[in-house]
Amino acid sequence: MNKIQIIVASALYALSGLIQAAGLPGPIVSTDWLASNLANVQVLEVTGQVKSFIKAPEFEIDKKTGKKMLVDAGGHIEGSHLLNSKDVRVERLLDGDKTKFLIPEQADFQKLIQSVGINSNKPIVIVPIGMDMSDVDEGLRAFWQFKVYGESNIAVLDGGLAGWLAEGRAFSTAPAPTAVGNWVAQAANKDLIATTAEVVQASKSGNIQLIDSRQPMQYLGINKKPDVAGFGHIPGAKNFAPELMSRSVDGALYFLKPVTYAAVMEANGIKPKEPSISYCNTGHLAAGSWFIMTEILGNKSAQLYDGSAYLWTKQGNKLEGVPLN
Repeated sequence: MNKIQIIVASALYALSGLIQAAGLPGPIVSTDWLASNLANVQVLEVTGQVKSFIKAPEFEIDKKTGKKMLVDAGGHIEGSHLLNSKDVRVERLLDGDKTKFLIPEQADFQKLIQSVGINSNKPIVIVPIGMDMSDVDEGLRAFWQFKVYGESNIAVLDGGLAGWLAEGRAFSTAPAPTAVGNWVAQAANKDLIATTAEVVQASKSGNIQLIDSRQPMQYLGINKKPDVAGFGHIPGAKNFAPELMSRSVDGALYFLKPVTYAAVMEANGIKPKEPSISYCNTGHLAAGSWFIMTEILGNKSAQLYDGSAYLWTKQGNKLEGVPLN
């Protein structure tokens, strides 16, 4: 090997090392990994509690152990961008009818993500608050929409902001960046989105399993959310409740191991590797079961029913549940 070849080989080796360092280890990253790679990624906090972004977190001292405990998450990881989860889903025309809670059109989602300063060709790490499965699902809903529009270099922080803070890591209360990014959305991957017609067919045939991602009281029809025009679940659906999707450590929620998720699903009559459609009330909590199925268990035949029970009942379809007084 001559001198020029040695120089070129060394340069390529160094470049490959940089690329590997900047890449994501998988769909979930730990706080240790993120702390070591902050310069190589874009951190995107997704929350509806936007005021907490510039408010200091609250801690208290456990009187028995003397340990500093997180009471309320606040602030953000240094350099984070802020995405209001209330802007992630929109009202738009569907079959000529105004319908809420839907994924934005390609151009609108691209504009939203650019407006919070996210760029193309650099890994994105989504950070939910991480204290309740509902706020974790805010981040996972955004993750699903990124996937629909072609983003593959993306992950979620295990434990979220709460886990970061509970470990005593540094935080900032500076305002969110105002620079506009250049992130580009690709054509929608419709394989990730289930339509009402597909859900009707799945309900009738049983060939595709339906996963209801709500709490048991809503699944059974004992109570309901105002946006859903009926009590109970889509006929044939199995329940995978939010409280089964994570474990709590020092006030922060963490994902379970794949083998644990598989066992929990089997116990609820759900086949982890079979084609599935996740839904909830409006398409928010369903992102949790979709993420677990697709990104943790590797089931690439999983879909999310956008609009969920709200859309199902809006279009005149029936739910079933337990008898009510």
